Amino acid sequence: MSRSLSKFLQIAIPLGLGVFLIWYIYQSFTPQQLEETKKYFADANYGFVLLSVVFSVLSHLSRSYRWNFMLEPLGYKTKLANNFMAISVAYLMNIFIPKSGEVSRGIILDKYESVPFQKGFGTIISERVVDLIFLLFFTAIALLIKFDVLYEYVMASIPPSLLYVLIFGIVLMAISIPLYIKFSKSNINKKLKSFVIGLKEGVFSILKMKKKGAFLFHTFIIWGLYLLSFYTALHALPDTMNVPFGTIIITFVVGSFTFAFTNSGFGTYPAAVAGILTVFGVAKTVGTAFGWIVWISNISSIVFFGVISLVLLPVYNRKRLKL
Repeated sequence: MSRSLSKFLQIAIPLGLGVFLIWYIYQSFTPQQLEETKKYFADANYGFVLLSVVFSVLSHLSRSYRWNFMLEPLGYKTKLANNFMAISVAYLMNIFIPKSGEVSRGIILDKYESVPFQKGFGTIISERVVDLIFLLFFTAIALLIKFDVLYEYVMASIPPSLLYVLIFGIVLMAISIPLYIKFSKSNINKKLKSFVIGLKEGVFSILKMKKKGAFLFHTFIIWGLYLLSFYTALHALPDTMNVPFGTIIITFVVGSFTFAFTNSGFGTYPAAVAGILTVFGVAKTVGTAFGWIVWISNISSIVFFGVISLVLLPVYNRKRLKL
């Protein structure tokens, strides 16, 4: 497969999935359900939505501050404003091309703070390792809290024969992938090894950090703000404001995965959030409206700060360098 075709598929497949999910959900709605969904949009308390966005932006600010704890051991002290704008542009880029934001962050830091791209990009990968660990931690909590409900849902939804095939497939992959990485000499395996080595180096670079306590503190702040942002948004609709804590956690986790692995959750975030809320007794129309309200508000914030950052980066640094 050519590189250009591979890049095209990386963009087209998540977008196509998002478009399909949007079509699939809304074509299954009755006219009454569509009217109900519109009413939830109209009656939502957008004060809570705005407060939710504020918490989300504060998490980006904390992430910008935390970045310096990784850069300082490399000999660099960057401006908080540049870090924040680089992160804002990264989120904007990820809307259009998944994972392109990490590259843009490294380029911006190289251009405006003279941090070599390889070093800056290395800190970003290390940061992503930490975020993945925290996301898996929240996933474990969600599974423990709601295991019984999820188990009953899976058993009722998936035929036992298919479930056994899935389990067998997971076990087979768990055995075969490490063996493939160890013995294969293919180009794909070289990339896999490089990725695994990068993850290992990322984890160990964090362990060697001088300000580990401050770094971990801000990591808890970042993820706490993410969860607080989601919890606050639930108060925008009367039907979601009393959702139990366990349901909040698992819905938050599922939504986070869609943001992490697709075009910022386009189509997939509202569908996933509505699907999980439906499992736990929230009406499909409510879950769909809530998912779209959260997604649209977050994407609007990302676009706003991303575009503003693209405009201000050269202006801010031109003035700063003249001082």
